[in-house]
Formats: sequence, C-alpha cells, structure tokens
Amino acid sequence: MLIRLLTAFSLITGATQAVAQTPPRTPSHCIALAGEIDGAAFVHRASYDTEVAPETVLIHYIDHASFLIRSHGGLNMVTDFTGYIGNVPMIPDVVTMNHAHETHWTAFPDPAISHALNGWGPLGQGITHHLDLGEVLVRNVSTDIRSQYGATEAKGNSIFVFEMAGLCIGHLGHLHHEPDAAQYAAIGRLDVVMAPIDGGMTLDLPTMTRVLKRLKSSVVLPMHWFSDYTLDAFLTGMEDTFAVVEVGGPSLQVSRDRLPSRPTIMVLRPEWLKR
Repeated sequence: MLIRLLTAFSLITGATQAVAQTPPRTPSHCIALAGEIDGAAFVHRASYDTEVAPETVLIHYIDHASFLIRSHGGLNMVTDFTGYIGNVPMIPDVVTMNHAHETHWTAFPDPAISHALNGWGPLGQGITHHLDLGEVLVRNVSTDIRSQYGATEAKGNSIFVFEMAGLCIGHLGHLHHEPDAAQYAAIGRLDVVMAPIDGGMTLDLPTMTRVLKRLKSSVVLPMHWFSDYTLDAFLTGMEDTFAVVEVGGPSLQVSRDRLPSRPTIMVLRPEWLKR
C-alpha cells in the first residue's frame, strides 16, 4: 500500500511539474467585448532578432504578405509562407498559408516545420484550425476566394488569428470579400491586423477601408501593396479615422499596455530575414 501511495504521489507531482513548465498564455479578449486600454502609448521599433520582452510580440514584415511573429518564449510563426524567408537558418514553429496565388503558399514546406497550416481544405469545405501551443493559440476563420477562372471557391482562404501576450493579432490573408456578420463575430476584436491594400487583386480600397474601420484595430499593418502610389491611396482613405506612423524599418514590438490610444496605421518596409 505504501509503495502504491508513493507511486501515485510521484505521478501527480510529475504531472504538476510538467504543467508548471508549459509557458502560460495571457488571456486575450478576441471574442470578448473590450473597452479602451488605458496607458497605451506606443509600440517599439525593433529588428527581427531583438530579444522579445515578456508580454510582448515581435512582428517583422518579410515580404508581400509574409510576416514573422515571434513570442517571448521563442516561438516563430510565419504568415503566408512561400518556403523562403531569407538567408537565416531558421525553421519556423508554425507557418500559415493561403492558396489564392503561389506567392502565398508552398506545396513543399520543410518537413522540419512542426505545424504547417493550410488556409483551405477540400474544395468548398474549408478547414478549421485551433492550435494551442500554450503561449500562443492559432485559429482561423474561413472566407471565400475568386478562382482563376472567375468563379467563387467557397472557404478557399483563411483569416488567421494569433492570440498571445494578451493580444489578438489577425492576418486577413488574400481577402476577396467583406466578412459577413458571422465571420466578423468569429474574428472578434483584433488589436493588430495585417491587411492587403493592393486595391484590386484582393479587395478594392473602399471595401478594405470599410472593413478596417469596422474592425477598429489599434494597429493596422499594410501589406500586399506594390508601389508607394497604392500605399498613399490607402493612407489617404484612412487618415480621417487613423493616425499614420512611418516606422522606418521592417520590424516592431507590440505589447498590450503600449497600444496606441488612437487607431494607428504602422507602415513597415518589407525586408528578408538576414544573418
């Protein structure tokens, strides 16, 4: 009996220690009603290899629609992964992909990547992701895309949401239509949103402007733009509601207590990850 009791105690103790070693995730408010956050002042400019402080997220704009998102605990996630992020020996822990165009995915992700998440499933059926890594939760909301022949591929795209450090970070992917009420509800409140602003291949600018003004994210990161002319047209349509900050580089660090008090567009300049 004593041996059995000691064995049971050992198992319980071991399980408790294993749970204690799992990095905790500060609860986000993605699907909750969130009031304004007091004391929010600014986000920090950074480089992709800067040490990430606790309760902070590093975001680096790699290229086109690809961003590196890094947690304090060292998890590396890349959006709209094409197979190449630069000449660094980094194997991301998570990659997300959309297949509207070949510049948003790869058919051959490195098998060393632990989690390669497609934003589509069987034709018309979509796919559901709810990947809980302890420190980070990755989930998706399916949307439709236009096929190469002009038809609609139901649920062929995904908006990916990363819940971490108390923040909700959304990547709109290759969005081709304004979300409906159910999709807006599933997306929830986004503190940071990466938005395609090309004005044609994805959403036209008036519709994208309407989407972003409805989301009311604290930080908007423009992506998928092909010239400063396109970028300037987008900024002009947003300046009545959003402040604009030219970050002057590809990276920044975001934390919940430093979110801007006014919704702000942070313009990052893309740059491959370098040694």
